[in-house]
Amino acid sequence: MSKEQKKAFEAEGRAARKHMGLKTSQRISNTFIYILLVVISIVWLIPFIFILLQSFRVESTNQVGYVIPQQWGFKNYIALWNSDFKSWYLNTFIIALVTAVMQTVIVLCMSYTLSRFRFKLRQPLMRFMLILGMFPGMLTMIILYRVLKDLNMTQANAVPGLILVYIASSGMGYYVSKGFFDTIPKSLDEAARVDGATRMQVLTRIILPLAKPIVIYTILTAFMAPWGDFVFARYVAFGTSSGYNVAVGMYNWLNKDQIGACFTMFCAGGVIVAIPVAILFMCLQKYYVEGVTGGAVKG
Repeated sequence: MSKEQKKAFEAEGRAARKHMGLKTSQRISNTFIYILLVVISIVWLIPFIFILLQSFRVESTNQVGYVIPQQWGFKNYIALWNSDFKSWYLNTFIIALVTAVMQTVIVLCMSYTLSRFRFKLRQPLMRFMLILGMFPGMLTMIILYRVLKDLNMTQANAVPGLILVYIASSGMGYYVSKGFFDTIPKSLDEAARVDGATRMQVLTRIILPLAKPIVIYTILTAFMAPWGDFVFARYVAFGTSSGYNVAVGMYNWLNKDQIGACFTMFCAGGVIVAIPVAILFMCLQKYYVEGVTGGAVKG
């Protein structure tokens, strides 16, 4: 074997050992990451498992010092059906559904406009909405309540009031959707316009089918916000059970006068409330992730 061949053989050996070392290091790193993720998942799931188990406990409706029920049954779900929970659930579903539809339309139209059009006040408008969005919503709660009260949209009529508030500033949430639209070539718009398509046809027939992930992402986020809202809903809907959403109604079961009789029913309600969101995420998780990552670009 010549010196050149020997050197080449040694170099190949060093490269192979280095490659094996990197693979071993990567495997060890991945193992620790997987273990950490499993531990975090278990800790995160413990409260949900507790609520699920307690919802099937029928030997007592009060809080107890054990997790696994001694007697199992659907008594709490039957009691839930015979309570005001049905109207609260319907109110929440109506609010979330209408908000999701209206907010998605507004956000997508605003995002498409800011992505495709170039007009004089475009940059100042984007900066204004960005700065305005930095202020917490809590600052506006008092004035919003006064406006809704003057419009008779509080207490028993809180459902239309909450819908109005949720969709009022929808256009300010254009950031992610605009970033996704920026990744779609403008040449498609120009080609469609040359063929005689209107701006609305370009948006609905060309851009939106290509932007399916961001559309689903927008629908999910718009649906989830009012579905789990408690702070503002409690501020607007109070005193009358017919205006409650599920968060406000179920919270009243936890006061000291009702918790003894309603704790397990509260757990059953929590399971029912979590089911729609869980199903949506399991079915649309792929598009949700694509929407987040696809819209995380600088436009």
